Amino acid sequence: MAIEDWFLTAEERANPVSGLPVWTTGNLAEPLIHGAAYFDRLVSAVEALGAGDHLFFTDWRGDPDERMRPDGPTVAQLFAQAAQRGVVVKGLLWRSHLDALSYSEAENRDLSETVNAAGGEVLLDQRVRRGGSHHQKLVVLRHPDAPERDVAFAGGIDLCHSRRDDADHHGDPQPLAMSPRYGPHPPWHDVQLAVRGPAVGALDTTFRERWTDPMPLDSENPLAYLRDRLRGSDLRPDPLPTQPADPPPCGPHHIQVLRTYPAVRPRYAFAPDGERTVARGYTKAVRRARRLIYLEDQYLWSTEVAELFAEALRANPDLHLVAVVPRYPDVDGALALPPNMVGREQALSLCERAAPDRVHVFDVENRAGEPVYVHAKVCVVDDVWASVGSDNFNRRSWTHDSELSCAVLDDTRDPRTPADPAGQGDGARVFARDLRLRLWREHLDRDPEGADDADLLDPAGAVAAITSTADALQRWYDTGRPGPRPPGRLRPHRPERLPWYTRLWALPAYRLVYDPDGRPLHARRKGTW
Repeated sequence: MAIEDWFLTAEERANPVSGLPVWTTGNLAEPLIHGAAYFDRLVSAVEALGAGDHLFFTDWRGDPDERMRPDGPTVAQLFAQAAQRGVVVKGLLWRSHLDALSYSEAENRDLSETVNAAGGEVLLDQRVRRGGSHHQKLVVLRHPDAPERDVAFAGGIDLCHSRRDDADHHGDPQPLAMSPRYGPHPPWHDVQLAVRGPAVGALDTTFRERWTDPMPLDSENPLAYLRDRLRGSDLRPDPLPTQPADPPPCGPHHIQVLRTYPAVRPRYAFAPDGERTVARGYTKAVRRARRLIYLEDQYLWSTEVAELFAEALRANPDLHLVAVVPRYPDVDGALALPPNMVGREQALSLCERAAPDRVHVFDVENRAGEPVYVHAKVCVVDDVWASVGSDNFNRRSWTHDSELSCAVLDDTRDPRTPADPAGQGDGARVFARDLRLRLWREHLDRDPEGADDADLLDPAGAVAAITSTADALQRWYDTGRPGPRPPGRLRPHRPERLPWYTRLWALPAYRLVYDPDGRPLHARRKGTW
C-alpha cells in the first residue's frame, strides 16, 4: 500500500505556512466508543499528570459541572486540580453564542474562570468567521520527562452534558435540552480517538498554532471585547512552555491530522487562506472507494458533500454507501426544525438518485425503542482508511468552522477473508475493519467479541446483513410489534419531505445560516476545496 494513495501529500494539503507534518508514522490509535469510556480514560490520564507536565485542550462546549464518572470528578475539578498540582493547564474554549439561543456562553465562561482561579489559563476564543464556531475537541497530555507516556484525545466528544453515555444508551444523567423526541435523558452515540506516538506532537502543534496566533481573541465581536475588558478577563495568551520532542514510535498506525479553518480577516498566521484538509482528505479517500463507504454523522448535509459520494457511486457499480444518522434533528420548533430537515433530505436524495439500490441510511434506537442521537463523526472506506474527528459531513464543517480529524492507515493487514475487499492490492487493514465491526456489532446486537462476524466481513454480505436486520425491526413495528422484539437497533431512515411552501424559506435559511460557506472567493468560483 502506498500511503500517498490515501493520504494527502504536502502539495495537496496546500498550507505550507503551517508547522504540521504531512503525516506521522509509528502511532497507536484506539477508538473510545461513547462518552463514558472516553471520560473514564481521560480522568485516569489527567490524574497521572504531575508538576511540569502539560494539559492543553480545545473545545466547543465545556460544562464545569459535568461528572466524568458517576461519582466525579467534574470537568472543572479534574482540570483545576491538575493546575493546583503544578500541571501547565492551557485551554481554548469557543466563546459561544448566548445561552438564550441554546448555546453555552455562560458555561464556557464558568469553566474558564474556575480553571484560571486554580492557576491554569483557559481563554475564550472567538477568532472565527462571523456566525462560525471553534468546533475542535482535543486534549493533549505531555510528559516532558517521559515522552513515552504522552497521549492525545481527538474526535467528536465535548467535555459537556449529555455526552456521558454507554452502549446501553440510557443517556447522560446530566442532559442538555434537546428535541423532546429524545426524552429527558437523550441517548447519545459518539466516538473519540486516543492517540499515542509521534502524532501527539502533531496534535500539540495544532493547539500551539491556535494559541500563539496574533489575531485578537475577540476580533469578530467588538462588543464582546469591551465586555471582557470590563470583567477583567484574560485577553492575552501567556507564552507556552517549549514544545517537547515527539513521543517515540509505539505502533503500526500512520496518522494524518486533518483540519478546517475558514478564510478570515485578519488572516490566521498559520493558515492565511484558511485550511480545508478535512474536505481534501475525505475527497481523496472517497474517490478511491470501490466496495463500501461507512459513515456515522450528525448531519450528512450539503449538496457539495453529497455530490462527492454520488460521483463515487456512479463511477463504481459495486460500491455501497452505508450511513447512520440521527432519527430526528436535535432541535425542534417551527423556525429551527425545517432548515435542519431540508439539508439532509436534499443530500440523501442526490445520493439515492445516483444509485437507488446502493445507498443505505439508518437511524438508531436503544433496546427500549427510544431514538439515539448520533453525534459521531466516523468514516471507513473499504476497511482500509478510517477517520474519526469533530467534523460533520456538511459544508460548514468542511469550510467555515474550525475542525479537527485524524485519518488512520494501519500497516497491519487483516488476515480475515476477504483479504482485499476493494481488489486494489491495499488489503483490508486491522484498524479500519475493527472500527467498523465494533460499531456494527453494537448496532446489530451482535457478540461484542466478534464471535458472529462471518457475514460482516465481505462488503456484499455486510450490506445484506445490516439491511435485513434493520428491515426486520421495521417490519416488527409496522405489523404491530408481534412477539419478541427482533435483534438490532437500526431502522431504515425515512426523512420527511417538507411541503413546497416551507422549502421556499427553509432552503435559503439552511444554506445561509445553518450550512454557510467559509471558502475564499476563488475556491467558491472554481467549486473546489
